[in-house]
Amino acid sequence: MHGLGNDFVLINCLEETCPEDKKGLAVLSERICHRRFGVGADQVLLLYPSEIADFRMRIFNADGSEVEMCGNGVRCLAKYIWDGGLSAKRILAIETLAGIVKPERAGEMVKVDMGEPVFEPEEIPVRIRIKGTDTHRLVDLPVLAGDRELKVTCVSMGNPHAVIFVDDVSSFPVQHYGPILEAHAMFPKKTNVEFIQVLTRKELKMRVWERGAGETMACGTGASAAAVAARIKDLADNAVTIHLLGGDLFIEWADDNRVYMTGPAVRVFEGAVEI
Repeated sequence: MHGLGNDFVLINCLEETCPEDKKGLAVLSERICHRRFGVGADQVLLLYPSEIADFRMRIFNADGSEVEMCGNGVRCLAKYIWDGGLSAKRILAIETLAGIVKPERAGEMVKVDMGEPVFEPEEIPVRIRIKGTDTHRLVDLPVLAGDRELKVTCVSMGNPHAVIFVDDVSSFPVQHYGPILEAHAMFPKKTNVEFIQVLTRKELKMRVWERGAGETMACGTGASAAAVAARIKDLADNAVTIHLLGGDLFIEWADDNRVYMTGPAVRVFEGAVEI
């Protein structure tokens, strides 16, 4: 499946006997995600039963690391559930490491309540000394990335994000600075990195370097973080369309302080693989 080209191998652990141990799943995801020797994907999604929600989702990157949340992934998981007749609910409750996420049908699209953005450094997490809770200190933080100082705005949407505003995102060397920032000592759990060009107050253009996956064609939590960062800096309105390499996402930071993401989810093919 894919959400705007951010692609996944989804394994139905409601019907299959899937490993639960993190080490085994890490090895499995590395093998399955390999684009030469495996199926090929940015991430593996695993669908499990849940004791506290309708279903549970685990997410493993192509490098074997487990992550808390994936916006494009949860849209794909929801479409798989609906298409397979696993639930007739219009709004689902999906358990993730980032908490309960609620995707809902929105015509041909899927709308997801991504929750409230988090700015507290220790919650993102960002390794920086700040007295009190002056969240504005997390805007335009100067970070030395190799040969260049970049201004980074930090926010968590269930996983860490570092948002950088640039003049021309198409020509910006994302593949050079992305991995430097991902593994920067400032981010103890590493970070996703978004590079944003402001087109208008209602439109942003974005490229993303995802933690554990490299540059991908789209990132739902990243688009959400970018919209929040643009609003904090008064560069955009509360509702924006974000143009990614794989297509568009609509993001709204609503009056209830929750971020809502709307976008497509596509099933590409089904198959069987021995694990």
